[in-house]
Amino acid sequence: MTTVIHLKEIKALLKHTDVVTAMEEGFIQYSNGNTVVPPVGELLFEDPKGDAHIKYGYIKNEAYYVIKIASGFYDNAKLGIPSSQGLMLLFDQKTGVPKAVLLDEGYLTDIRTAAAGALAAKYFAPKEIKAIGIVGTGIQAKLQLQYLQKYTPCTTVWIWGRSKEKAAKFANELGADFDVHIADSTTELAKHCNLIVTTTPSEQALLKASDIQKGTHITAVGSDTEHKQELESELLKKADIVISDSIPQSKSRGEVYRATQDGKITEDDIVELGTAIQDKKLQRTNDDQITIVDLTGVAVQDIMITEAVYTAYLKK
Repeated sequence: MTTVIHLKEIKALLKHTDVVTAMEEGFIQYSNGNTVVPPVGELLFEDPKGDAHIKYGYIKNEAYYVIKIASGFYDNAKLGIPSSQGLMLLFDQKTGVPKAVLLDEGYLTDIRTAAAGALAAKYFAPKEIKAIGIVGTGIQAKLQLQYLQKYTPCTTVWIWGRSKEKAAKFANELGADFDVHIADSTTELAKHCNLIVTTTPSEQALLKASDIQKGTHITAVGSDTEHKQELESELLKKADIVISDSIPQSKSRGEVYRATQDGKITEDDIVELGTAIQDKKLQRTNDDQITIVDLTGVAVQDIMITEAVYTAYLKK
């Protein structure tokens, strides 16, 4: 019988799951060639604006394979529902028998993305973080900040959003645990922060090369289609280290794709995340370097978090 696990139970199981470590192992397996991850399936919608991604694959010689369907419909807030939706399907790798359906409503995609952001900071952020900049005001913005707290004691935060009202609401939600400042522009945000996370579905660059001070680390998570872009291509040229979660995916989506198309960088300038976290020489070596990690979202993340939740369920 196929197990159905609902969102409430998924959240309870995640409390006892080290998702960041799971992401680290997944990226290593991916970069070491131990996974089968086909190209992303994608549906783009115009009215209302949205996109749906189908990501799937397996780790060789493991027990399961996973298919994930996740969407983002950006007018959902007007309907009082989250922009992220979706589910995870887990199958026996040896027989194809469906073992579990995780009705996560897109939550696991949000969590694995935030965990990957924390992993990026673990290896590429400067040792002393004076302030964290968050570009965007949605659920991913909040989760990125929460997961970063695992790796930095910094609680000074600058946020920027297109809507002043949403930015003020986000700042209020963060509460007394953070010293929050609302920036009038991304330029102002970058002036104060040496760790920045961009979390929007923007199709026009929000951060310029001239905005970024030396020593800054940027994790870009919003650009997961060919049309989205949060970082000016010149900024990737300016960076000392540019990391992609998936070099194959960066040929069709993300900040690396846009910068390559614009002729600012080449594939030779990019290192894959799973490779870099295994080699200290490929990581930040001083606090003056500008580092960028481009997270387009890789199926191995969905495999790892789905298997982790299901394993925790079986241990109940």
